[in-house]
Amino acid sequence: MTAFNDESGTGDALRRALGVNRRRFLSTCTAVGAGAIAAPVLGASPALAQDRGRGHDHDHDHGRGHVLVPPGKRGIILYTVRDATARDPLASDLPSGFREVFKQLARHGYRQVEFAGYGQHANAPGGANLGTVAGAKLLRSWLDDYGLRAQGNHGFIPPSWPLTSADVDTFKLNLEIANILGMDHMGTGGDPTGSAYPADWDVAADKWNALGRIARREGIKLYTHNHDSAYGFLLDGGPLDAQGRPTRSSGIRKLEYFLKATDPKLVWLEMDIFWAHVAQYKFHTYTAHDGSTREKVFDPAGLVARNNKRYPLFHAKDGVVSTTNGMGYDMVPFGTGVIDYTTFFSRVGERNYHNPMVEDDNSPSATDPAQSLREAKISYDNLAALRARRR
Repeated sequence: MTAFNDESGTGDALRRALGVNRRRFLSTCTAVGAGAIAAPVLGASPALAQDRGRGHDHDHDHGRGHVLVPPGKRGIILYTVRDATARDPLASDLPSGFREVFKQLARHGYRQVEFAGYGQHANAPGGANLGTVAGAKLLRSWLDDYGLRAQGNHGFIPPSWPLTSADVDTFKLNLEIANILGMDHMGTGGDPTGSAYPADWDVAADKWNALGRIARREGIKLYTHNHDSAYGFLLDGGPLDAQGRPTRSSGIRKLEYFLKATDPKLVWLEMDIFWAHVAQYKFHTYTAHDGSTREKVFDPAGLVARNNKRYPLFHAKDGVVSTTNGMGYDMVPFGTGVIDYTTFFSRVGERNYHNPMVEDDNSPSATDPAQSLREAKISYDNLAALRARRR
């Protein structure tokens, strides 16, 4: 990539379009041009947490823009605090199990949770498995007690296709549980397929359309969740390999193909914004059908803006620049990294429609059992402090 001339304004224009802050933009340019990020970006955390307390629940602050994530839309996926839900309440004074974790998250300010399964420690109220009708009723009572709303689950998606009757029955049970919990959405934590070939994505689209039709009859929107690979490029042309498969690309990204192949009334998506930015770092060039190398930088916010109603949920996960892990980022608590969430949420808009769920895979600690819930508070405060920039 040719270095951008910031004096002309071209670099700043592209940086704003991509939804990354200045430091991240400069490191991305270096990565594209040289194949690696030149240096870690240190001290680039946005100054989000300065607006603490109940004052940040107001829609506007004097002299500042409107709140980008309204109070009722601030959520967390429980995978972030999985060590706390799995903790033995008989062996710790820290919050343990779903009920106590809900209470603590509500104290932090959260109003929504996304489940990552319904298992907890066997000694917690309700026992180990709450993934039943009775367990869901108990979970719902605790959610109601603490003013929380369930807004999704990374749960069961039938592995079979065509669907077996047993898988359909299990899927319908999960939809029943979702309805008891009051969810508008139910989904999964995985990509529809790991393949790079359109034929496999066509099969995945047929399957998800069928599942979405079942979910719609139960009043639930079915969603799939992305990792970075899903925003890589399809192999859809050029010379064939020994197995008769295409080896080059038209520049269409896998999940963009899936969006067009699925029915917008039946299938929705949850963008993991961290992994989408990893994809921006990793998948910026492709080999075209004619063998030439083409550049196409991924714009996560732009994709959402073009398909806004297809993305009812986000994973709000932050990162600092990494030069060593091949992904461009290391995960950190929300608001302590370099991903420009002010620009992202401003560009996608629809703030009363989207449901951002804070996530940090690394919050649980083997040596600091209080870390995950403490970082959940840091993440909440930073999410609540996001404001649109005044123009």
